[in-house]
Amino acid sequence: MNKFVSKLLVGGAIAAGAMTALPAHAGKVLDAIKQRGQLVCGVNTGLAGFSAADSQGNWSGLDVDVCRAIAAAILGDATKVRWVPLNAQQRFTALAAGEIDVLSRNSTWTLTRDASLGLSFAAITYYDGQGFMVPAKSKIRSAKQLKGATVCVQSGTTTEKNLTDYARANNLGIKPVVFEKVEAATGAYFAGRCQAYTTDASGLASVRNREAKNPADHIILPELISKEPLGLFVRRGDDELFQIARWVFFGLLEAEEYGVTQANADKLRAESQDPVVQRLLGADKAEDMGKLLGLERTFMLSAIKAVGNYGEIFERNVGTKTAIGLPRGSNNLWNQGGLMYAPPFR
Repeated sequence: MNKFVSKLLVGGAIAAGAMTALPAHAGKVLDAIKQRGQLVCGVNTGLAGFSAADSQGNWSGLDVDVCRAIAAAILGDATKVRWVPLNAQQRFTALAAGEIDVLSRNSTWTLTRDASLGLSFAAITYYDGQGFMVPAKSKIRSAKQLKGATVCVQSGTTTEKNLTDYARANNLGIKPVVFEKVEAATGAYFAGRCQAYTTDASGLASVRNREAKNPADHIILPELISKEPLGLFVRRGDDELFQIARWVFFGLLEAEEYGVTQANADKLRAESQDPVVQRLLGADKAEDMGKLLGLERTFMLSAIKAVGNYGEIFERNVGTKTAIGLPRGSNNLWNQGGLMYAPPFR
């Protein structure tokens, strides 16, 4: 081994050791969150099961619970969140301008958004795909039967672009009826101005349950015409919050995989001998995962006790026992036939 190679190996080993020893330094945004004692989270203006407020202004939904988990991890309190409802046109501008810290609002990860908006996509929190809803009485049972049909769609979304692509690829001559606000698009569909309404399949289920006089009068067609990985965005360069948002969500997946729930988290922290569970819940003092993120050792314990694991969040908000009634499908864990997979929590 020559001296040059030897120096490289020694230098690399020293650097690697330093990297494992150094805790994360809080950046400006993370410092600001801690100083104000509040996470500012951008959410949908109203999508039942994902982010919606009741008459008392209490927010609920899968996207809402993910933000609560992040707040609990950072601040130790899941209630310390200010909700900022944003429509499709406002969402990315608001994040880029610093009006919100995190965007947790059924937003699709695409190359354009990843590369050109000054934003970073932290994690996929729901795997979805675009579909169509039609009146049951229409006799339409396949998207391929929508030739020449009028379809209500919201502008400024991947949905609008996907509709155009699908119609062109299948020579359907679909006539989009475009609305700036989702409420206007759904209202027009239910008023009979369009023969179909299109958005993410999860959104179709939510809208049908919330807005249809009789949900059974409308059916969701079986085809999905796109891939819609939905999830968390933060500002580009906001590395500390990016890592926190990403690993808090991964921690929720890891909790489900290892059987850690909202109800048993404290007990497992005290009693479990599983090294993964010990690291996840901050019981292993030799491996402090929180320190590496600039957080407390028990950051995931706080998050799980606040909202439960990913499976609990899913079933509570959109699962088969809710009015939304969505199956886990692709959103099941990797070892249960789904796509949800957390990198090693170590």
